[in-house]
Amino acid sequence: MDILAERFRLTFKRAFLKNYSIAWTDLESGRLYLVKPTTYMNRSGDIFPDVLRRTGAAIEELLVVCDTMDLPVGECRIKRKGSSAGHKGLAAIIQRLGRYDFPRLYIGVGRPNRRTDVVDYVLCEARGKEANLLDEGVHTAAAGVLQLMEEGLGRVMNVFNRRTERS
Repeated sequence: MDILAERFRLTFKRAFLKNYSIAWTDLESGRLYLVKPTTYMNRSGDIFPDVLRRTGAAIEELLVVCDTMDLPVGECRIKRKGSSAGHKGLAAIIQRLGRYDFPRLYIGVGRPNRRTDVVDYVLCEARGKEANLLDEGVHTAAAGVLQLMEEGLGRVMNVFNRRTERS
């Protein structure tokens, strides 16, 4: 979200008495809203009813961007829908919306070694080669968001997912 906000020179504003910050811009392909929850991950679903009401967006127009340990560091995938696969943030969104059929863009963070706690792993700052790979993945994800707005989900999934498989 920060990369896109920087690109369009946007500033996030805290929604009044709400647990998220929001920024938006008008593009040729439509209005782009960038929303960042300010809650703990397992409460991130709480913001969605208000965000949908405020933006007038349908659930199918959402794109949830999140990390996943099921992909190598920096690799990205877009999916049309799916379960939470154990991701607490996605589980909170699914539980709050009562639906799982919203698009999501995953950015891989890899898996910790056996001695590292999963929570510690996903909350720690990446270093070295992993930091570079993660940074590349975040930039790829930002480009994917813009491509999605211009070309639609089906086309972007075909091109974007195939492109990241080769990297």
